[in-house]
Amino acid sequence: MDIINNVIMGFIISLQFSSLLYCFIGAILGTLVGVLPGIGPAATIALLLPITYRLSALDATIMLAGIYYGAMYGGSTTSILVNIPGEAASVVTTLDGYEMAKKGRAGPALGISAFGSFIGGTAGVIGLMLISVPLSKAALKFGPPEYFGLMCMGLTLVIYLAQKSLLKAMIMAILGVIISTVGMDIFTADIRFSLGFKEMMDGIDIIPLLMGFFGLSEVMINLEQKIRREHIRSAKFRELFPSVRDWIDSRFALVQGTILGFFLGVLPGGGAILGSFACYAVEKKFSKHPEKFGTGVIEGVAAPETANNAASTGSFVPLFVLGIPPNIVGALLLSSFMIHGLQPGPNFIRDNPNLFWGVIGSMYIGNVMSLIFNLPMIPIWVRLLKIPYNLLFPLIILFCTIGAYSINNNVFDILAMGFFGLLGYILRKLDFELAPLVLAFILGRLMETSLRQSLSMSDGSFMIFFTRPIAAVALFVTLVSLISAVVPTLRKVREKIVEQKEDE
Repeated sequence: MDIINNVIMGFIISLQFSSLLYCFIGAILGTLVGVLPGIGPAATIALLLPITYRLSALDATIMLAGIYYGAMYGGSTTSILVNIPGEAASVVTTLDGYEMAKKGRAGPALGISAFGSFIGGTAGVIGLMLISVPLSKAALKFGPPEYFGLMCMGLTLVIYLAQKSLLKAMIMAILGVIISTVGMDIFTADIRFSLGFKEMMDGIDIIPLLMGFFGLSEVMINLEQKIRREHIRSAKFRELFPSVRDWIDSRFALVQGTILGFFLGVLPGGGAILGSFACYAVEKKFSKHPEKFGTGVIEGVAAPETANNAASTGSFVPLFVLGIPPNIVGALLLSSFMIHGLQPGPNFIRDNPNLFWGVIGSMYIGNVMSLIFNLPMIPIWVRLLKIPYNLLFPLIILFCTIGAYSINNNVFDILAMGFFGLLGYILRKLDFELAPLVLAFILGRLMETSLRQSLSMSDGSFMIFFTRPIAAVALFVTLVSLISAVVPTLRKVREKIVEQKEDE
């Protein structure tokens, strides 16, 4: 009964004019930020943080939270239309979303993305409301050894991201881990692999890498091909939204994306990025037609887009109840709390019920606002595909350049984007896939940090990973996944060798 009263109180607070206004501003800003490639919610929140000084803690939190989950809505737009992820969590959406657009199904892809984001975000708010405390207690059991096991298990997702060669996917994952080690060693402060560039002392930023790999390389690939424009034919309004068949095909993706995405969002270090990759991998693993993933199946869009919104909402659990920022956005939100004299932790909900339940109510309303804003935009976004390529390509390069430069206001990031664009072009020409590299790059530094922290705890003994149950189970699952993927591949190679010998 108490929870019903709290929810009612939350809606009363969130329906006040100022709360509605800042909820609307946050959701719209977040969506627009998601559409513009490279800027991302973290950079936007950092830029707008000074504006919140004069706002109340409630209004500031409502607006900043709206930017975060709104960006998850908008991030799929350029991923689907032009193969450029608007935000890191939307990388995996490019695999099937862009292929759907090329087949003339950009509308249904954008539609299922919007509906999936709404379902994941709304269910995530319910989870945040009902099970914050139990989940936070479980998250407390995760130390560096457990995170290392989780990151290793996350790296095995490259097995399911591989559309062609498993060996090439593993090579790309190794390359991604190597790139993630560039910069200052977090323990010794030694500079590693910076090639003498002081701009690389803090490591390589994810945005220039994404803009280069998925933006510039896509332009380079398309410039040397005669592009057919069949996929931009005029379509009836009802054809721009998912059909009944699409909903049936996506039903399991929506469910597992919501559940798995939320729980991965609760874990610090997991979040929307790992959630979107993991849910895509799970959907492909249990699909009746896994070979079709990467060719434009709608469940390949529904799973990651549902997951990243569920995960972004789940990430508020450790922030509110433990005072632990689960990611960069969480750290910025924690800064906002501290500016207003608030300290999230075990007593936060008890001491600030109006703020907590007001934010919960605003998340419900914000998800509805984002859906209402996104659906009418689908026909407009689809019309963008009618822009001639001689105009579209310069615009893509322009947005990529703005996205890369806007993070640090540094020309070096534009040069880095150019380098990764050329590298991505060469790798794609050699049939190497880019998604495994991005996943490994994101997880690499987290994995290294948790590994070295674990070894510091155990005085250099690797037994710490086998004496802690959660870490041991995660590493066991990692080993089983690798064996189950490598053995069939080796068997096929051996069969080919035997066939060649018989032919000789």
